[in-house]
Amino acid sequence: MMNTMTSALTVAIAVPLEAELVDQIRAVDPSVTVLYQPDLLPPERFPADHAGDPGFQRTPEQEERYWHMLNSAQVLYGFPNESPAGLARVAKENGHLQWVHAMAAGAGGAVKASGLDRKTLQKFQITTSAGVHALPLAEFAAMGILNGFKRTGELVRDQQAKSWPELRTLTRLVSGSKLVVAGLGEIGLETARLARALGMTVSGTKRTVEPLAGIEAVTDNDGLAGLLASADAVVNTLPGTPYTDKLFNRAVFAAMKPGTVFVNVGRGTVVDEEALLEALDNGQVSYACLDVFAVEPLPLDSPLWSHPRVLVSPHTSALSAAENRLIAERFCSNLRTFLDGGELPHLVDTVHFY
Repeated sequence: MMNTMTSALTVAIAVPLEAELVDQIRAVDPSVTVLYQPDLLPPERFPADHAGDPGFQRTPEQEERYWHMLNSAQVLYGFPNESPAGLARVAKENGHLQWVHAMAAGAGGAVKASGLDRKTLQKFQITTSAGVHALPLAEFAAMGILNGFKRTGELVRDQQAKSWPELRTLTRLVSGSKLVVAGLGEIGLETARLARALGMTVSGTKRTVEPLAGIEAVTDNDGLAGLLASADAVVNTLPGTPYTDKLFNRAVFAAMKPGTVFVNVGRGTVVDEEALLEALDNGQVSYACLDVFAVEPLPLDSPLWSHPRVLVSPHTSALSAAENRLIAERFCSNLRTFLDGGELPHLVDTVHFY
C-alpha cells in the first residue's frame, strides 16, 4: 500500500499472542513499533484461541488503554476483540488505519457482519490467514474420505455394541478412485496433493478455469455437476458467497454417482442441508464428513447430529497446535511486503466478502 522506508510504522497486537511471536514481529524491521500489552488481552484457553477466555473483562481503565493502543496504530494484528463489532469500531475511530490482518482464513463473513460501508472499507486493507490452514484442512478432508471408504462409523458402532458380524462387509479402495474438489484454491490444491499421494485421480472447479498440474480436469462451478457422475468422493473447500450459496443442491447431489463420499471443509452455506439429508437417505451420498454448517453451532434439533452416516465436527478442522506460529510467520512475511511497498496477498474482497 505504501513504502514506509521514510516513515515509522506502528503495529498493535489486538488478540492474544505468545510473547516470543510478538518478538518475531518486532524483528521484521527496526523501523516498526509493535504495541503489545498482554494484560489487556484475554488469556488463551487452548493454542490459537484468538478470542480468548470469554469470561475475561477489562476494567474501564484497561478498556480505555486497549482502544488507545489500537487507535494509535496503522496496522492491526487481529480484529479488536476478535469480533465484527470491534472491526467496525476501530475503522470508525482510527483515522490512519491502513491494514488489518485477520486470524481466519475466511474473514469475509466477519467483515460483512461489521456493517461497514464500501467507502469506509476502501480506506484500509484487510488480509486473511488463508493458506495457513491448508494442510490441517486437507488432512481432515483426507480423513473424511478414508472414513467413508473404510466404514469407520460402522466399525465404531459395532465396537460400542461389542458386535463381531458374521458376514464381513467389504471396504473400498481409495487408490484408483476419483475425487472432485470444489474450489481449487490453496486448500483445494493441498487436498488434491494428499489425494494423489493416496492414488486418487483429481478434478475440480476454479473460478478462473485454467490447466493445473496434477489435476485431470478443471471447470467453473457451472460445470461442477458434469464432473460428479464419475466421482467417488467430493470435497468442498469453497467460501460462502452469494455465488456459492447452496451450490450443492438437489440437482448437484442427484448428479453424483450413488455411494459418493462427501466432505465439507469450506463453508456450510454452500450446501443445502435438506438436499444433503435426502441424498444420504437415498444412497447418493454414502457418508458425509462435515466441519461446517449453515447455522453454527449446529442446532440441537438438526438431524445431522444423529444421522448414522454423518460425522459432525464443530468447525475445528483447521486448528492445530502450530497455528499461532504459522499465522505470525505469514504476518511477518506480509509486513515485509507492506514495508517494501508491495501488494499484500490474500486480501478480503469487500464486494463479495471472501
